[in-house]
Amino acid sequence: MTINIVFVVFLGLAGGLAVGSGFVAFLAVLGIIPRLTQLTKTTKFVYGYEWGVIGGALFGSWISLNSVAFHLPSILAIPIGLFCGVFVGLLAAALTEVLNVLPILAKRIGVDGQMAILLMAIVFGKIIGSLYHWLVFVNL
Repeated sequence: MTINIVFVVFLGLAGGLAVGSGFVAFLAVLGIIPRLTQLTKTTKFVYGYEWGVIGGALFGSWISLNSVAFHLPSILAIPIGLFCGVFVGLLAAALTEVLNVLPILAKRIGVDGQMAILLMAIVFGKIIGSLYHWLVFVNL
């Protein structure tokens, strides 16, 4: 029985290290965090962003491994969701900026001169999709 437990612990650590290394490599190779600080004009807080990503990954890993329940007032869901959405949106914006996805997409679909329209279509599509998800599927 002890060999099985040791094997499971080793396997979990190895898997966690592999996923964590891939995540760090993804952020480091693409330069997501420095580009995010350039877009938001907050380059003096680059270490805060890096520690925030590390802390968030560690906290998320700890939460997923434990049965933790937060008993917070419902009103706190609004700012928490807002901060999470802003973070994911800025990370996605930095990623698309680094990879130059939007100019390539605009050229492929033939809207070279209307980049603002393309961005607004993406933004409104994301908002409508999120509202549809929350209003239809979550409130079942």
